[in-house]
Amino acid sequence: MSNQQKQWGAIIVMIALFAMIAFVTNLCSPMGVIVKNQFGTTNFMAMIGNYGNFMAYLIMGFPAGMCIKKYGYKKTALFGLLVGITGILVQWASGWGGMVVYLIGALISGCCMCILNTVVNPMLNLLGGGGNKGNQLIQTGGVFNSTAAVAVYIIMGALIGDAAKAKISDATPALMIALAIFVVAFIVILFTRIDEPQQAVETKKGEKDPYSAFSFRHFNLGILAIGLYGGVEMGIPGYILQYLTATPEAATPGLGMDAGYVGTLASIYFLFMLIGRFIGASVGGKVSTKSMITFVASSAVILTLLGIYLPTTTTVSVPGIDYVNMAILWGEVPVGIFCFLLVGLCASVMWGGIFNLATEGLGKYTAIASGAFMTMVCGFAIMVGIQGLVADWTGSYLISFWVPLLCAAYILYYALWGSKNVNTDIPVD
Repeated sequence: MSNQQKQWGAIIVMIALFAMIAFVTNLCSPMGVIVKNQFGTTNFMAMIGNYGNFMAYLIMGFPAGMCIKKYGYKKTALFGLLVGITGILVQWASGWGGMVVYLIGALISGCCMCILNTVVNPMLNLLGGGGNKGNQLIQTGGVFNSTAAVAVYIIMGALIGDAAKAKISDATPALMIALAIFVVAFIVILFTRIDEPQQAVETKKGEKDPYSAFSFRHFNLGILAIGLYGGVEMGIPGYILQYLTATPEAATPGLGMDAGYVGTLASIYFLFMLIGRFIGASVGGKVSTKSMITFVASSAVILTLLGIYLPTTTTVSVPGIDYVNMAILWGEVPVGIFCFLLVGLCASVMWGGIFNLATEGLGKYTAIASGAFMTMVCGFAIMVGIQGLVADWTGSYLISFWVPLLCAAYILYYALWGSKNVNTDIPVD
């Protein structure tokens, strides 16, 4: 009984970290509206916080994996939280320090997110014993992850108000909330006992392991899938925000809607992610990961196509939440935008499912594989940037949504064919 209680203690801590990751990461997209106004940037440069946050994974992925291997999960998590505290303070200082300071803060915060992600994902997968149960635990963590993401969009929508007057100082309450979460989490984890999973036994001195995580084809294709997944999770809600708030007279025309309502509308995407992850956590132990990802990826392709091509003159009423007055707001948006929002249901289980498929059967290579996996989160920045460039070059936000559509198509390929482990002859004990 005591061992089971210890295990559940570790699971609860890891799930709490999952929520923290979403809160800080998802500050970047609504901050793009502020950056665009305060610094007068293009669509591409407005998302600079996302670039810094996600490119940090390229820097910290392998070091984070090595830290886990040498110091364990708990110490690595504590170090990551200290990095996160620093990053939030630097972003806050960018209000008078300028855009470069903001980028540096986002980069530091991204290093924190990478470290925590490298800890959380393999830990939950291992605590669940891998397979469907490991995926189920990751999806449960995803429920709390999405809850935090919804909260960020609601809070930032209320803080931004008029997009034309938004300043970084307006986001101070959200940044201070993130700072407080980091501090509390550091204290809680410091005094929480976490039983570390057994690390791989080192090879004898002078011997070189002829294999690595990169010896597995399904892992290599999987880390590419997670990089492209960023175009689905971050590109769609980020550019919904840009499209709906941009004026019809802008270089890239939008609908000129109120930023406060649109901020709450963007949170609907993550509310759908929350619902999807709740469903995923409920059925994850019974439905194979491959079947789950196949279904959601194909659905994402269809919904994104509908979002691009359905007429903008056909509208549907969609609710938003007035965070200040705690009231429901209703607004009319094109039905295609609602299809984009529904993609949140599909994106909800992709992260955990791809990680589960990519690391299945890696055995002793899992810790380092997790670090390598996290380096590909830089794809989030790359795909968001590519979508911004497409929007700038074509002068159309709707055309830019072909980027996440193609990303979803690759994930469908990975689920159907690329995720099969064809390297079962490699020893992993």
